Order: sequence, then structure tokens, then C-alpha cells
Amino acid sequence: METMATSHRLRETTLPRTSVDLPLSVDRQAPAALARQLGDRLRAAMRDGTIRSGERLPSTRALARQLAVSRTVVTEAYQQLYAEGWLDGRHGSGTYVADLTVHIPSRPQGQDAETVAPPPSARVPGLDPGPRSRQEDGAPTAPATAGGHAGPVIDLRPGQPWVRDYDEAAWRRAWRAAADLPPGDSPDAYGLPRLRRALAEHLRRARAVAVGPEDVMVVRGTANGLDLVAATLLRPGDRVGVEDPGYRVARNVFAARGAEVVSCPVDGDGVVVEALPDDLRVLYTTPAHQYPLGGRLPVPRRERLLAWARRTGAIVVEDDYDAEFRYDVAPLPALHGLDPGRVVLLGTLSKSLAPDIGVGWLVAPPDLLAAVARTRYDLGDRTSGPAQQAMAVLLERGDLDRHLRRMRLEYARRRAAIVEVLGSLVTGDTAGLHVMVELPEHAVGPLSAAAAERGVLLDVMNHHHHGGVPAVHGLVIGYGSASLQEVRRGVAVLAELIDRFARREAVAPEAGP
Repeated sequence: METMATSHRLRETTLPRTSVDLPLSVDRQAPAALARQLGDRLRAAMRDGTIRSGERLPSTRALARQLAVSRTVVTEAYQQLYAEGWLDGRHGSGTYVADLTVHIPSRPQGQDAETVAPPPSARVPGLDPGPRSRQEDGAPTAPATAGGHAGPVIDLRPGQPWVRDYDEAAWRRAWRAAADLPPGDSPDAYGLPRLRRALAEHLRRARAVAVGPEDVMVVRGTANGLDLVAATLLRPGDRVGVEDPGYRVARNVFAARGAEVVSCPVDGDGVVVEALPDDLRVLYTTPAHQYPLGGRLPVPRRERLLAWARRTGAIVVEDDYDAEFRYDVAPLPALHGLDPGRVVLLGTLSKSLAPDIGVGWLVAPPDLLAAVARTRYDLGDRTSGPAQQAMAVLLERGDLDRHLRRMRLEYARRRAAIVEVLGSLVTGDTAGLHVMVELPEHAVGPLSAAAAERGVLLDVMNHHHHGGVPAVHGLVIGYGSASLQEVRRGVAVLAELIDRFARREAVAPEAGP
């Protein structure tokens, strides 16, 4: 855990460097693994106040010696608690208990939420994070007219990654290398060969997609790749399927190219294959982490989807959205790897690195890729050469992989903070940078407005429906652009509001005319 703590850019501490004395033990005869036992005991001690916020834990070596277990047992327990947000590494000074003021204790058996949940002031001491303002940290500040709340806000809307923690040395090195190259005078419609090689290797390692540089085109992002595919494949009036609820930009891109956009239903696992019409020219889907419901398309359904595409002649456009970030689940193969001749794979660095990079990829069968390249040439479309060179350096040196590993751990802590408070209300939390909370339809609007008044910005499911009567109502909660502390505070506000509106729903039937 000491290695983990020093591998992250974390705030310095002024707390004493003495460790708390932990009265812990593990039972070698118990069926549970020793690391799990230790994690459970530490978690319980932090819940009941035996171990307090800010206290330093013993080193893995010292605690292993105290318990007479291997250091690996302690390391695994610490790593799990760190991922859940219970522990906080401090650079150069060890492992500390995180701020537990917004953790909700386990509910005593037989008591309901109303009798156990502490008042808002007890769980959320205030939205102000401390002496250093959130505006200095680069977080948004709400206008005075936004929900009646002026000042710093907690933005829990989906779609944005964390861009305030990156390897500055690697970043500068990549852009210096790009600046050392002369300007290009004839952009390649396929992209720089150097970056295409690096992306092919990245896809092979990260997504088990066996492609070569000749199968990869460098685009400016998912929307750009989608537009190029639409301009190449579609004629006015062609029918195109888009998930509903789903990514509104995809719908807009196809409509702008004159296609008839068909809403295709999704459930908790992803697109419903049996509901797909047979006359679609193209189907756009997000199987790695459906946006916004959060499902992962199971392998049997993936196979049925590809069988449908082969039978109907449709092209499946796979947006590999959020595939880089998975929690507690093994990765599923990309659709493209199951049928490279029928699937176009789109990806981007906007979520894994930063939205303003403007670099992504399009993987397609050779004939289709050549047709897309001709379309791109005709449209004068191109991807920035210096940006491509810089991204190639980040990939070749392994800097992007290291950044992804670091951010997976950081996002896992934020996701765990949401699940810790909202529990079974949360769905779609196995991957990505957002989760969903299903709520009664009538409660969504008032709850969202009340949260905005408290300085917490939320997204509602209705924004992502395209037509007909929405089957699911609720909130889409993003945790990419908010810090761990902001996520904890924001979700505590949300938990209080859910309790309030749920109680209002419970008493509503008794109200007379």
C-alpha cells in the first residue's frame, strides 16, 4: 500500500506521523479469506469510530507482523479499502483513514431509513470544501440564476472525465516531440502511420481486437467517425437504428445526413435484439456500457445481434464507450472481434485522457475503410497532425496505459462512494463513468431542481429518450469530473432528497381533495 500511496499525486498532510494502534485479529479457521476478514474488520472499526478520520494506519509490513500474516494479505485488504474510498494515501507519509463524515453507517437491523438517517447537517457539513475554494481547483461555479444557487457547485452530470490529474512530464514530453517535427503538407486521410500502429497495438492489448494499422483510421472522435460512416453508407431516407434511451449526438448525426432515425428499445443489458426491425441500413449501439442505462451486452445477446446483422445485411456501428473503465467485472470482447466484416468500431481518447484532444479511431473492413477515406478526402476532413504525433508518443512510451491504470483506481473510489450511500438504488455501475438511479416519474423533476438549489447538478433520464413514452425514469449520475470528496458530498445531498421525496410519495395517497 505504501507503493500505491506514492504512485498517486495526492495532497500533502500536516497530521502527526504516528500510527493508530489497531486491536485487530483474523481467524485462520474461518471460511472467509484472511484479506477479506481484515478488510471487514477495518471497515467496521471505521464505521463505529474506533478508527477515526485522518488517523494513520500501520504500514503493511508492521500490520502483517502484528497479525502474523503475509504482507500480501494486508496489501490486498488496504487496496480494497482504498478503492472503496475508505483510505487515503498521502504522498511520502503513509496510509490514512479518509474523511468519513459523509459515510452512512450500516443500518441497524429492524430500523428504517427515516429513524436511522442522520440530518443533512450531520452528513454534509456544507458544500464548501475548506480553505482552498473549488473554483481554484478548476471546478465549475454556478451562475446566480441557476436553481437559486450562486457559488461553487458539485457537477454530477455524465459525459466528462477527470482532467485535473495527469502526468505533466509525460504530457510536455509528448507535445515537445510533436513540435520537433516539421509541419505536414499533405494529410493522410487514414491518419499518421505511426499513430495507427500504436492504436492497433493498444486495441489488441486493451480490447482483444486483432487488427493491423491498415484496418485503423485516425478520426477526431466518436461523432466525427460516426459522421464519416453516415456520409459514406447512407442515402436520404435510409433507416438507421439508435438506442432509446441513448446518445443524442448519434441521432443528430444521422438525421443531419438525411436518414430516418428509428428508436430501438434497450433494457438493463443493452439493445433488445428481438425488437430490431429488419430494414435498418445501420445500427448504432454502445455494448460495453450502454448510455445511459449502463448495461453490458451479454455474449449470447451479442451473438444474436451479429446473427441479425448478417441476416439483414445491416452494418453495426459499435461505439466502444467507457470500455476502458471496468469495476468488479471481466472485460467482454468487442463486437468487432466477433465479426470484423459486419462491425465498425469507434473509439476516442476524450474519456480516457481529455475531451479537447480531438483524437479517436475508426476500425472497419478494408473496403469500407477505403470508401470512408474517399469520403473524407472529398469533404476535406482531417485530424490535427501535431495532436496525432503527441498521442503516438503517449501510446508508444506507455504513458497512456499508466494514466488509465491510475484513473481506473480513482474512478473506482468515486463509484464505490456512490454505491456505499445509495446501495441497491444504483444500477449500471459495473463499468464507465456514470450510474443510474431509477425513481418515480413525478419525483425526478422536483428532486433535480432541489439538488440544483443545494449546488448539486444532476442529469435526468428523460433527456436521453428520443420518442414515445419513456419506460424508465430517474437520474444519470456522472462521477468523472467531480473529485472524490465532491462525489461524497453530492451523493449525500442526493440521498437526503431521495428520502424526502420518497416520504412525500408515501403520504401522497392519504391527502384529500
